[in-house]
Order: sequence, then structure tokens, then C-alpha cells
Amino acid sequence: MRGIETNDGVRLHLTDDGTGPTVVLIAGFMAAARTWVFQVDALTAAGYRAVCLDRRSHGLSDAPAYGQRMARHGKDLHDTLTALDLDDVVLVGGSMGASTVWAYTDLFGTERVRGIVSVDQTPRMRNGDGWEHGFYGFDDTNAGTFFADGVPPTGRGFTAEQSAPAVMRLVERLGPDALTLGGIRPETMALLRDHAQQDWRDVVARAEVPVLMVAGRDSQFWPCEHAEAAVSGHPLGRAVVLEDCGHASNLDRPDAFNDALIEFLRSI
Repeated sequence: MRGIETNDGVRLHLTDDGTGPTVVLIAGFMAAARTWVFQVDALTAAGYRAVCLDRRSHGLSDAPAYGQRMARHGKDLHDTLTALDLDDVVLVGGSMGASTVWAYTDLFGTERVRGIVSVDQTPRMRNGDGWEHGFYGFDDTNAGTFFADGVPPTGRGFTAEQSAPAVMRLVERLGPDALTLGGIRPETMALLRDHAQQDWRDVVARAEVPVLMVAGRDSQFWPCEHAEAAVSGHPLGRAVVLEDCGHASNLDRPDAFNDALIEFLRSI
């Protein structure tokens, strides 16, 4: 286990396993770096180095009240790549972790990046103006209040019962405290609201590296069609929809997700 310090004095925790070409994995809202454990197993077995980052106020990283916006999280990723002297990396972001990748790309470009993987994260959360691949029920009429109390249930996609096997796999792999680093922290509510207002579609379109958009067919949050729509017209973009899978596709169907990820890595 290692860590780095950002330029505003926040200590970020990370794990670093394996050797070979580097893949940096960033988990989503409320998720800790260790939720990538099944991907770390597969990546290291396939000859890759897997670096998993706990974003500020997530997992074992410091939890300051400041810096709770996507732009700062993008800067934190930049500080991490710089501190570890990483180049030619593939960035893998799950849910809000993908938005962190797009925030980084928007600010710093792709000079250090060989490819990008977004895991079930629509590039625009808000529906409207011709975009209907956002968070179910979220639009201009409720934009200021929709996420006031956290992430609301949608009644769509995978049920809690269908997601239970993924949770059990994680507990079996990591032990009974596998989920103790999750949960909403008060300081992250501003981050969630900021996340919901972003539109990364132009950043995706301008990315000068291969992009893989992965979607769960039965995501609880948004239509899986967001993946194809996001890379439509991108010469290096591709989309994969995983069947029998919810939002946490890397946990719901880890083997299928890992196959798609490693195929992408080898193709670039």
C-alpha cells in the first residue's frame, strides 16, 4: 500500500500491484479502491500493473471539507500520476470515477494516457435538450434538488436481490469488513451535486486516445444506450453492453468485465 500527497495537502491512499503496462483504476461515489479487487487479480495475472486510487473523502484517503468538486478530483488524479511518474497509462473509471477521468482529461489532456475506460457512467447526468441517456427522472425541472439527500432510488434495473451475489463475492474475497469503507460522508454531498451538473460529452469527443464505454444492460441509474451515444463519431471509440448486469458491472459480472477490459488493453 502506498500514498501520495496532493498540492493542497491531502493524503491519498492507493494500492499498487503487479508489473508491466500500468492501468489506473478509480472507483465511484462511496466506493473504495479495494472494490477493484477482481480486476486487480485479472490484470496482474495478465501481465499488467494495477494502481487503484482512493479519491479524497473515499476509502482510506483523507476526508477534507474542501475540494469537493470534480475539477479538484481531476487535479488529484494528475497529482497522483505525477507523483508516481506514470506515463502511457490506461485510466479506468467506474461511475463517478469515470467523471474524475474526464475532469483530468479536460484539464490536462492525454499526454500521459494511452486509453480510457468508462464503466457505466453517462457523460451527462441531466436529461433534456435532445439527451435522454441521463439519470432516470433527472432534468431541468428538479436539477437543484434531485440529489439533495444522496442518490435517489429509481426503481429501475437490477434489484437489491439481483445485486446480492456481487456483494457476497466481495465479502468472500475481502472478508467481513469489505464494505466498511463505503457510505456517504457529509463532505461529499457537494461533490455529488457538482458531479450531477457536469456534461463531459465534448471531452469524450475530443479525447485523442482509444475510449471504451462499458454499460450494464440493467443499470439502476441510466439507459445502457448512453455508451454508444457517448462515442458516436469518435474514431477510436467503442461501446460494450454487458448483459445480466447492473450499474456495478465490474462486480456484478467480473469475469465478463475483465474479458472486455483486457481485450481493450491488448487491442491498443
